[in-house]
Amino acid sequence: MSDVALKMSEKSLQEAVVDLAHVFGWKVAHFRPALTSAGNWVTPVAADGAGFVDLVLCKDRILFVELKATRGQISPAQADWGARLLMAGANYLIWRPEDWRSGEIERVLR
Repeated sequence: MSDVALKMSEKSLQEAVVDLAHVFGWKVAHFRPALTSAGNWVTPVAADGAGFVDLVLCKDRILFVELKATRGQISPAQADWGARLLMAGANYLIWRPEDWRSGEIERVLR
């Protein structure tokens, strides 16, 4: 595995995916975490939103995408959302820097 793929953060991957999605005409939703006064990062969600995917992309179909750095792990809440989306017939994908480098992300978005 290349040093570039190992060093690409989830944030960098997200920025690259969003930019490329816009180039290909996708509408993209991302719910950004906020820093609390206590110094913690939280994403304000209600009901069962914990663990929801990083990106929802819509064009001629809808993609639910979880992004992870090369060594990032899926949390139990993220795994539950992924399993439920797949059971419902959704296009659920987990993308890592290796998918960016291999051209897989571009192939899916093109």
